Amino acid sequence: MRNAGKEVDVFVVGGGPAGLATAIAARRRGFEVIVADGAQPPIEKPCGEGLMPDGRAALEKLGIVVPPEESYPFRGIRFVGGDVSVDSSFPEGVGIGVRRPVLHRLMVERAEAVGVSLLWQTAVTGLHPEGVRLGDQLVGSRWVVGADGGHSLLRGWAGLDRYLSNRVRFAFRRHYRVAPWSDCVEVHWGVHCQLYVTPVAADEICVALISGDPHLRLDNALASFPEMNARLAGLQITSPERGAISATRKLERVYHDRVVLVGDASGAVDAITGEGLCLSFRQAELLAECFVSGDLKRYQREHRQLARGPGLRARLMLTLDRKSALRQRVIRAMSLDPRLFERLLEMHVGKVSLPRLAANGLSLGWRMLGAGCPAESPS
Repeated sequence: MRNAGKEVDVFVVGGGPAGLATAIAARRRGFEVIVADGAQPPIEKPCGEGLMPDGRAALEKLGIVVPPEESYPFRGIRFVGGDVSVDSSFPEGVGIGVRRPVLHRLMVERAEAVGVSLLWQTAVTGLHPEGVRLGDQLVGSRWVVGADGGHSLLRGWAGLDRYLSNRVRFAFRRHYRVAPWSDCVEVHWGVHCQLYVTPVAADEICVALISGDPHLRLDNALASFPEMNARLAGLQITSPERGAISATRKLERVYHDRVVLVGDASGAVDAITGEGLCLSFRQAELLAECFVSGDLKRYQREHRQLARGPGLRARLMLTLDRKSALRQRVIRAMSLDPRLFERLLEMHVGKVSLPRLAANGLSLGWRMLGAGCPAESPS
């Protein structure tokens, strides 16, 4: 095997947001970093395209600010279930909708500006005791980062493909030409599926469907959401329908020796939380700090801690997905007392303690009992 003659501190496999965030964070701490990806930027990926306020803050910590003219702000989240809806503003800041190619371009520009070496249309073909293989070339590296997504090849090469949990749902997304009608991200609850409506520009929205049915597509699902179906009828479709996997995945380990995983390669929370990007950015900062100390055991420990809150929130939201009667009672109770939804949103963005979360649950329970909600079983 021919040595490419390049020795680096960190070699990142995968040039999506998680890989670029890791590269930027490591380079800002003085490490020599290479990123390799088989694609050509900007890289598109089907997603809801909403960044919550904490996600924006994590992105700005990397030195990236999304220009207002390339994004669209939203103040909070609205739940819609049947004929009942409730919304609330975020406890701090605003979120933004931003098209994935725009976000990726900005991250590439930032990586270039801080001195990351970017190898596009370059496939990593394997691991080597001294680094990684690029075809018949060897690039030496002190650490190798797997940021190559949910179907990570590097994870398998490193023997890290052992799961504590692994559940998947299916997502489909497309865009429509229309001025946003809401200053919130809307979550429309259906039978074992959700529609997410995110404003991404002054004249465009993103509509995403998530369900447990790999065969359910947007057109068929919209028939179950008559109000949304009527809103979208006749609008110009500005992107093809594209699909992706929404996973809830937890690994036994996220590093072995000098190989370490980040982003979806290291596990995932269901897209129902909208926290995937924020979690990746926080993992990137943590991993860069661990490179400084040389302590990947800390990364293993604190990686689990970072995922704990989003994981809990995903489980709560997925319970509402599975139990439609319970969901209707919850949304109706919150519509009668919007302060309950405010507290739920505080919990969703990690601004509430476990004791307050427990108290909020008790308040919601009492409100449900006294709200005149149907008494059917929540199963």
